[in-house]
Formats: sequence, structure tokens, C-alpha cells
Amino acid sequence: MQKPHILIVEDEDVTRFNLRNLFEAEGYTVSEAINGEEMEKQLKQSAINLIIMDINLPGKNGLLLARELTDNSELGLIFLTGRDSDIDKILGLEIGADDYLTKPFNPRELTIRARNILNRISQGKQESDNAIIRFNQWELDGNSRKMTAPDGNVISIPRGEYRALRLLIANTGQIVTRQQLIKEMTGRDLRSNDRTVDVTIRRLRKHFESVEDCPELINTIHGEGYRFVGNVE
Repeated sequence: MQKPHILIVEDEDVTRFNLRNLFEAEGYTVSEAINGEEMEKQLKQSAINLIIMDINLPGKNGLLLARELTDNSELGLIFLTGRDSDIDKILGLEIGADDYLTKPFNPRELTIRARNILNRISQGKQESDNAIIRFNQWELDGNSRKMTAPDGNVISIPRGEYRALRLLIANTGQIVTRQQLIKEMTGRDLRSNDRTVDVTIRRLRKHFESVEDCPELINTIHGEGYRFVGNVE
């Protein structure tokens, strides 16, 4: 990926200005928006690779806007917000954000997280060709990041869920630690009280549980991690 394009969606002028300077200094192309309407215009005009978005925005808030972005498999999303409750973090991740960082933030940490996500977007493009995995009458398509259920229902899944599931399937029958999962999903190390992996596994299980009589495909190994126990074709 050459010179990734980052879109900052933030209505606070000083924060938006500082973020623009931060990422331009790192060599990125940067665009700005102060609300959802401007964000949509930018997405139509430019090939955006990563959005860094506040939750508290005029008009539609960031959580609502994120729901509208879930079908774009090549677009990364980081929430950067002052809302630091566990509920907000979990909801942001469940909606499909790649990462969640609270204000005040460490600029170096933000740029590292952004770079990791952009690298994974680039890797995903290279790895997805003909990446169709079948298990227990389910089909996982890496080209579109969609799962097709046994009943034919098609489910779009965020990048983090796709990468976690792919790692679990690649290690079928073996324990995959939470550290291995967070590294695969985001490129960063697991932190204390980090719920990212747990939320991701919970969402994957909900997809499988939506189909009647679907067996349990992901086991919890308490104190260690998770194990995929499906039948991979």
C-alpha cells in the first residue's frame, strides 16, 4: 500500500488539527470531516484506507456511522474518543471497529496502532485470493470477508473477526492464546483488562448460534485461550 489515506472525523478543531499534523508528519495523506455528512462526501471522493473517528459528533454519532461502514472490507476504523467506559468500548468493537483508544492519548501509540491496522489491510488484500474455507456446512470467504451459513444466509464480518476465526481454524484442535489472537487481529500486545478478544469471540459465537442445531465450534480453555473444534474440509 503506497501512501495510505487517513480520514479524521472529529468536530473539535484543535484535536483535528493536531491529528492532521501528526499523521502528515508520518507521511500519510490526510483528509478531514467534522460530521457524518462530510465523511460520506470524503469517502465518495477519495480512496480512504483508515478512518479515525470520535464518537461524540454532531448529527449521527460515531457508533451509528460505524454501522454504515461495516460492508467496506478494505476500510479500517479506529475510535478515538473521550468515552472511556467498558460499555462504550465493547459496543465500539462489536460494531466492527478495528481498535478503540481514549482521550487523552499517546500520539506515538496512536500512530503505531494505525500503522498496524493499515499493514493488516494490505496483508489481507494479498492473502484473500481464493481464500475460501469450509467447515460444518459454513463457508468463509476471505475475498469479501463474508460467511455463508448452512441455511444460505450471508453474514458480513469485521476484519478482526475474520482474522481471529482464520487463526483459530488454521490451528484446529489446538489452543490459541488471547495474546496470539490480539496480535493477529490488531498487531499489538494484549493489555490488562483488554476485552477485544472476548468481544470478538462472543460475536463469532453469536453468528454460529443464529443457525439452529449448529454445534459449538469454539471452546473456551479457561486461563489459556480458545480452541476451534469444527470439521474443516
